[in-house]
Amino acid sequence: MSPSDYFQPFVDWADGFGLIGLALVSATEAAFQPIPPDVLVIPMVIEADSILGISLIVIVATLSSVLGAFFGYGIGYYGGIPLLERFVSDSNINRLNFLIEKYGSAGVFIAAISPIPYKALAWIAGAGRMDLRLFALAGIFGRGIRFGSVGFLLGVYGESVQSSLNWFNFTLISIFCIIFFIPLMRWWNSIDTEVKHEA
Repeated sequence: MSPSDYFQPFVDWADGFGLIGLALVSATEAAFQPIPPDVLVIPMVIEADSILGISLIVIVATLSSVLGAFFGYGIGYYGGIPLLERFVSDSNINRLNFLIEKYGSAGVFIAAISPIPYKALAWIAGAGRMDLRLFALAGIFGRGIRFGSVGFLLGVYGESVQSSLNWFNFTLISIFCIIFFIPLMRWWNSIDTEVKHEA
């Protein structure tokens, strides 16, 4: 049984509550649980029948994610380094610390828009007593762009993508994702070198 099989009942349950379920998943993912909001955002956007509907999905996912991140910030604030060392790998702690120390709110923005675990960043920001206003602002922009880009692309091209998704197109999309993913992972791994260089 794959990990997703354990989470699927929760996803199905949340999906039954529409935007409220999306808000619950987005908020809790930014604080402590591993299920990304995308598993609800993507099908909800595809099924939406208006720009207003898509906009509501993006807004709910963004704001609830940032609100949940405040809870994650509190976990890091009160739990501190012992909590991070127990649930976040040393390399990820070093990388996220480096991003925040070097780029400040821009580091939060980078984490919010990327596949980097947002909750881990929220914990680290809390443990490091990062300014809450900058934390919130970077989160709103970062998560807004992340979910907004999904809403825009699927809202505009969703039907055509679904109708034209054959084996050849799927292969092309997979190759494109790999080409994008490899540089992202190289950059993420290269932070270790920068951390060691500055140590």
